[in-house]
Amino acid sequence: MYTDNEILFPYELIPSLRGMRGPVFQELVERAASGSPFEDETLAFMLMMIRLNGCVPCETDSFRAMRGCFACAAQTLRRYKGSDEDLVAAFNQSLEEIRAFAGVNPQFNIQTLSPAHHLGGG
Repeated sequence: MYTDNEILFPYELIPSLRGMRGPVFQELVERAASGSPFEDETLAFMLMMIRLNGCVPCETDSFRAMRGCFACAAQTLRRYKGSDEDLVAAFNQSLEEIRAFAGVNPQFNIQTLSPAHHLGGG
């Protein structure tokens, strides 16, 4: 009855989102999928998806959770009214937050690869 779900959007699902939207989003997915789960860009993508999907208040016995994380993420991306550029802006905001967190919490060993680079405009 229950699927094998994570509590929050899982790293392993990132590559499966490649074809969900246009080329700008595909580039974002490629960047996130190419990193380790400890890299700032990967964590920023996951944080963006956690926020979009509403993972934090999701209950394990809810219909959404029973369908699984991929179904939830796919539905969220299909229903998203903003542009791919809006998703990139959300990613960049999450990236800034992850980098700020990493700066004051070195014990988590978050790998910050290119601190000045943002997707979609430097």
